[in-house]
Amino acid sequence: MRDLTEIRQQIDQIDQKMLALFKERMGCSAEVAEYKRGTGKAIYDPVRERQKIDALTKDEDELIIKKSVEEMFLQMMSISRRYQYSLLSQEDAYIDQTFEEVEALDINEDTKVVYQGIPGAYQEQAMVQYFGEDVKNFSVPEFKDVVKTLDRGEADYGVLPIENTSAGTVSGIYDMILDYDICVVGEESVDVKHVLAAIPGTSLDKIEKVYSHPQGLMQCKGFLDEHSDWDQVKVANTAISAKKVADDNKPVKAAICSERAAKMYGLELLKREVNDEGNNTTRFVIMSKKKQYRKDAGKVSISFSVPHESGSLYNILTHFMFNNVSMSNIESRPLPGRKWEYGFYVDVIGNLDDPAIRNSLAGIKEETKDFKILGNF
Repeated sequence: MRDLTEIRQQIDQIDQKMLALFKERMGCSAEVAEYKRGTGKAIYDPVRERQKIDALTKDEDELIIKKSVEEMFLQMMSISRRYQYSLLSQEDAYIDQTFEEVEALDINEDTKVVYQGIPGAYQEQAMVQYFGEDVKNFSVPEFKDVVKTLDRGEADYGVLPIENTSAGTVSGIYDMILDYDICVVGEESVDVKHVLAAIPGTSLDKIEKVYSHPQGLMQCKGFLDEHSDWDQVKVANTAISAKKVADDNKPVKAAICSERAAKMYGLELLKREVNDEGNNTTRFVIMSKKKQYRKDAGKVSISFSVPHESGSLYNILTHFMFNNVSMSNIESRPLPGRKWEYGFYVDVIGNLDDPAIRNSLAGIKEETKDFKILGNF
């Protein structure tokens, strides 16, 4: 048996040879990029890559070596593609043709904003925080009505909840944004401090039924478990629960809502901060029909789909790693009618004018299905 030092020295020599060959291979990749620059041919050619892997592994009988060779060359080809994207990304006009960079969003005395629910809803609070108390606004009954209203051009901006720190992503919102010709242009976070409120003169021992949005009930599960005899009734949003309790005027009913909504509808606070987590925040997105992003925007949201195959998502996310781009959020969902295919929503830190972001998105756009930039905000 050879001495370990001798073996390691040989490995070092082999690695130096591999490094030299790798640099030579990358030089060839640059030439391929130049060729594709002139012909307009796509960088990603999965058929060619599969043929190459099959040719390299067809005579290898040892399974672990065969799989290792496949993995090594798949990664090498992925690196080569990313290098080619970086060489050609400045010629990708997709972003410039789709989005307009602006100093600031167009917000003036005629601006109209739509939100779901009624006055006192957390959506309305997010709107006021972002646009100010005096902005023209109106409400619609359902979340989907917000995006439909924007898509028809009946409002300039819309507000929708996207994520809560304790209850997670608000179901279906990403899909609504994807299904309509709108984009995210801003975001606003609201500290959620739920209260239990009822008509004046009510006490906790009289309550039989409590109303709130499903997320509100979920965020107060610990408190509600202590009152398991109460019927829990889901309504469209927390402010509607406050209004219903006020309108019904029955001491057996209570609402989980914001303190602002409770006061707005003349309710008495039975208990403050009934949500399970003290650090409870909901993130809202500001949407527009206009495809714009501010020069100081710092987060990009995209969507895409990939097949349910080993390494498919990893290979896509390596575009961010290669370009030193940080992800801040990722969500997934099965695609209706497309067996074993999944859609992903990813937020990354950066601006659409950043070369690193453009390089990343150029590669992801070419190597995925259903690619869409949801917004830069």
